[in-house]
Amino acid sequence: MSTSTPSTTAAAAAAQPNSLSNLTPLLENPVFAGGAGLASLAAAAAFARKGVLLTAAAARRRLLVNLEIGKQDAAYPWILAWLSQLRPARGLIASRVTRINNFSVTTTSSGGKGGAAAGKESGGSAPSFFVQPGYGRHIVRHKWAYVGVTREKSSTANMNTGEPHETVQLTTLWAHRGIFEEVLQEARELARRASEGKTVVYCARGMDWVPLGDPRKKRPLGSVILDKGVKERIVGDVEDFLNRQQWYVDRGIPYRRGYLLYGPPGTGKSSFIQALAGELSYGVAMINLSEIGMTDDKLAYLLTKLPKRCILLLEDADAAFVNRRQRGADGYSGPTVTFSGLLNALDGVAAGEERIAFLTTNHLDRLDPALKRPGRVDMTERIGHATRYQAGKMWERFYGDVDAGGAARERFLAKLEQLGLLPDGEPGSGPARKHTSSAAIQGLFLRHKDSMDEAIDGLEEYFSSHEGIESP
Repeated sequence: MSTSTPSTTAAAAAAQPNSLSNLTPLLENPVFAGGAGLASLAAAAAFARKGVLLTAAAARRRLLVNLEIGKQDAAYPWILAWLSQLRPARGLIASRVTRINNFSVTTTSSGGKGGAAAGKESGGSAPSFFVQPGYGRHIVRHKWAYVGVTREKSSTANMNTGEPHETVQLTTLWAHRGIFEEVLQEARELARRASEGKTVVYCARGMDWVPLGDPRKKRPLGSVILDKGVKERIVGDVEDFLNRQQWYVDRGIPYRRGYLLYGPPGTGKSSFIQALAGELSYGVAMINLSEIGMTDDKLAYLLTKLPKRCILLLEDADAAFVNRRQRGADGYSGPTVTFSGLLNALDGVAAGEERIAFLTTNHLDRLDPALKRPGRVDMTERIGHATRYQAGKMWERFYGDVDAGGAARERFLAKLEQLGLLPDGEPGSGPARKHTSSAAIQGLFLRHKDSMDEAIDGLEEYFSSHEGIESP
């Protein structure tokens, strides 16, 4: 073990002051002292900034609340429409103040190409512009609360449609979080009023339902003239179904109803379904089964996401019977819906409830009996060629106000029978019997809107050249 002598201890003590004295010039150097001071200030500022950010984040979590709405949600267009209705307030008594710096516009037109001028020339309507908040941040004061609105477009996109993902985020104080429900309710009411008196038609785009153009004015049910008793039977059955939901539940029966309308083109099948939807204040969700790309899986998935309060319309039901191919080893069953795929969609395990479905076809003989059994199709009605009853009712609808006694109507019906165009008329000495549709008769009336006499006089020429006339 080593021991220190008094001489070595004294030498070490003498060396310490010398080492400190060596640092004195460095500490007294103004450049070094200034750098150390700046570094200390920077470190203090960084810590202070981090503390402020943490404090602000904590305060934001405790004081603010966010509501995020994705583009796939039904409320997304409602919120945009609600924001587009807001205007800068005038005076202090206004309940809403908006500060929206960026806008986007959607232009729609039912007229011809070329805008308003083209619309006037072609008889169409001028374009309409829907201005809505663009991407970015906006500030809204609604009643007693300020609401921050952030609309963002994501770099990712929907794989089915290719449309970018979008979100709208509403932010307000935690104490004012109840304003979100009021805003959503008001936006929903605004959307309801915008579509009031109109029928929304949906179509399948990718794996989603999207509105097909603007909502359409409700078509009066009385404007669709079917053969005697047909319309009344279908409407009565639908209304009875809607009033008996609990009856179905109590008996364990799936709450859905299927209807099959068959007959030649132009007889009013689709028009009647649209008018029925308007009568019930329902929408129409339309799928064309002959569309390329409408596969079994896609059809089944779409029916699970059917919009609320909508009539399902499956057009060209016979198309599914053309493709009877079974799913192969690669999982592919063909470019269109198969027969088994349609049956499973209508009443399989994945089939939804609370559903009214209409199937239409021009060829009843192509349908398999398995499709027409109860549970898939509960009611079948033929919508055929125009009859004397239909022709007379259509005449009354177009010219009833100027043909008070009905004499012109009888002349019109007699001439139709003379030409052999009414299936319940006697051919007599006229030409071989043919058939015509209610669409063709309506076309005649539209050609002679202002003169019933011209409609009668031009009847033979019109139908002799009309493609809608068919031989039996």
